[in-house]
Amino acid sequence: MEIIRQTFFRPEEVAREQVNIRADLFNRCRLALNHSNTDCAFIPIRSMQFQAVISRDEIIYVDNQGYRVQDDQGGRLIVLAWDLTTADQRESITDPVPIEIIYFHENLRDIQRRLIGEFPAALSRHEEKEHSHEDRSQAADVIPLRR
Repeated sequence: MEIIRQTFFRPEEVAREQVNIRADLFNRCRLALNHSNTDCAFIPIRSMQFQAVISRDEIIYVDNQGYRVQDDQGGRLIVLAWDLTTADQRESITDPVPIEIIYFHENLRDIQRRLIGEFPAALSRHEEKEHSHEDRSQAADVIPLRR
């Protein structure tokens, strides 16, 4: 099986915000990751021209239009991320999940609000495709972006 690798650049963060996400959304993300052939799951959010990449410790969101080259390697810029490292602090799988939203650009609160609305629908489309046994052989490399 061929694995297609994609590169993503992580800019310097400009802000963090602690929030809770719904348990069902977090649990669906874990299922998508568990069903992937690699250590990440790629979820296109076509309505926003974004892509979410789910890994164990975070979900990164990239704008499909934001491309950068560094050291002869091209990749897309991460716009924001959900840090999931505190998700294990909940006591029940039905409890809301504490996360930190990491912003890599200014003025992204509106984008974050849209993601909360659009991401579950994108996950639903992903789950429908999953039942058709579509191949999920993609992997991600996240590289710090130098100034």
